[in-house]
Amino acid sequence: MSVIRALRNRPFIFFTIILLLKGALAWFVVFDDGPSWMTIVTEIPFFWLVFCVIEWFATKRKFLYYMIVNALLTLLYFAVLMYYKYYGVIVTYHALNQADKVTQVGDSTYSLLDPYYLLIFIDIVIMGIFMLRPKTIARLKNIGMRRRVNRRLLLGAFVLSLALCIFSIWPNHASMNELKKAEGMGILNYEVYTIFADSTSEEELIDKKDITQSAIDQLKGIQEPATPAHFGAAKGKNLIIIQMESFQNFLIGLKIDGQEITPNMNKLAAENFHYDNFYTNVGSGTTSDAEYVVNTSLYVPQHEPATQHYVDKALPSLPKLLAANGYATATFHTNDISFWNRTELYKSIGWQKYYDKKYYGDDDHVAFGASDEVLYAKTIGKLQEMDKSEQPFYAMIISMSAHHPFNLPERKYKMQLPERFEGTMVGDYIRAQNYADYALGQFIEQLKSSGLWDDSVVLLYGDHQGLSLYALSNKEKDLMKEIYGRDYGYTDMFNIPLIMHVPGVTYPAKLEQTGGQIDILPTVANLLGVSLNNQIHFGEDLLNQYTNLLPMRHFLPTGSFINDTSAFLPGISYEDGTNYSLLDNSEIANGSTEDQYNRALKLLNMSDSYVKQLPDKDEKSGPIDGSTDSDESFGP
Repeated sequence: MSVIRALRNRPFIFFTIILLLKGALAWFVVFDDGPSWMTIVTEIPFFWLVFCVIEWFATKRKFLYYMIVNALLTLLYFAVLMYYKYYGVIVTYHALNQADKVTQVGDSTYSLLDPYYLLIFIDIVIMGIFMLRPKTIARLKNIGMRRRVNRRLLLGAFVLSLALCIFSIWPNHASMNELKKAEGMGILNYEVYTIFADSTSEEELIDKKDITQSAIDQLKGIQEPATPAHFGAAKGKNLIIIQMESFQNFLIGLKIDGQEITPNMNKLAAENFHYDNFYTNVGSGTTSDAEYVVNTSLYVPQHEPATQHYVDKALPSLPKLLAANGYATATFHTNDISFWNRTELYKSIGWQKYYDKKYYGDDDHVAFGASDEVLYAKTIGKLQEMDKSEQPFYAMIISMSAHHPFNLPERKYKMQLPERFEGTMVGDYIRAQNYADYALGQFIEQLKSSGLWDDSVVLLYGDHQGLSLYALSNKEKDLMKEIYGRDYGYTDMFNIPLIMHVPGVTYPAKLEQTGGQIDILPTVANLLGVSLNNQIHFGEDLLNQYTNLLPMRHFLPTGSFINDTSAFLPGISYEDGTNYSLLDNSEIANGSTEDQYNRALKLLNMSDSYVKQLPDKDEKSGPIDGSTDSDESFGP
């Protein structure tokens, strides 16, 4: 009965120790230095604030209230662990809007779970079982009621705890780096701070009259050429954009024990323009954010997916732009259109038609829908139908079979994985991408045999990182070191390929200039001879610009950016930030300037301000479900 005696006599102390151990586990995973005296100074005062309230007001069922607080804070710590493993940032209340995704991507979520994380629930399980005993319940009903509460001592503890919380929060509130901010404040204080900070400090909007293309170009450090090269070089050609799930640039040319991992992408990269320093610009919306950025040339919101935050607006977009210039437009995806709120995204972007799970079915299931082989086999027929029209078309095709956690069915294995890679996320990722490349190769051959390849601008790029630096075990990091010949780092994780095929323009070339997904819209608009004079865009034409500034969001601290030579991550401010070379991810001394840092932040503010001041979209219009009218001709 020692446990009951401890709970009866000292629940305040007992639950303080329990929650401190859980806080230490979260610190061990999230922060480089792990638990320290700061864990005690910042986490305990928060517990005590809540416990003082329980002790002051609760006269009955006091133990129940302690257990409820313990359970809620345990769930919060667990969410911090799981979110950090994929995103590399501290979860906040903004992620509540994505809670429904956990059940829909269960395998992806569970794969991030290290078994020892479950230790965080062990006290709840043990006490839960213990409490089911009738005698225990009778004893626990009066916990804390046999002891008088010293109100003066309790008030002193409350005031001291509140002072310590404020003292932890205030000196750290100005830090740009969210991880450093959370470490300085304490995880629980940081969670409360984000709620109040967001409600009381709305970002000041830039007036829409000051948001001009020339102002954006000036912030980016570029100037539009009077006569851009290759303008209209592909006028009247079709546009086919293929978004490759989780495809990172290191896969291009990779061989493991003599096996070529992505032979089809390798061939495409060797025969066309391959942008080697190309980077993802997505946020918490990952794949759907990539669709958003590529089709709008706008930055994603800071904390939430674009599909939840910006899709109520009438967004200027590539589908709308091309439709106005005589193109038919359609997007192809084997998942349900409702996932990631694509129903609203597609209305805002202005797709004329979409093809989703209803069209592709669920046969040959891989990841979250029909396999890439089914995707390409059923898409090629639609593209040939569209090509029969006098209109050129814009088609966006989104692959999905290589989705995290890369659990490829054995029937889809196309390579023999070396033993040292078996049972690892790195090995599963490589095998899944090998299959995705196999399916893509079939599609490229169909494009060529049908004549579409020679009559189309074709772009291929990865949507976002596949191997999160934060989710890799030590063994998996060693495997990545074997692949790279050095430690795997930030610049590697966000580096995706862009391969561009333009008949009569592109030729075999590896291009080293920095680019990002946000640059795709202005690049293809120039090639197709479509003017952007009346459309705001935050990207640049990669065929006419050779310097770049790419602000990064969500996966990196606020204020991070990529320039021509390095990726910059701020500390508390610019002065204590770190530059990582794009060549080898090594830390370098002079890879960025404070002026670039300030311009990157202003670019994000300008993009946010622009979207927030756009008119609301027309709810009555939207894309047609293409699976219901396959014989219908395409039209604007």
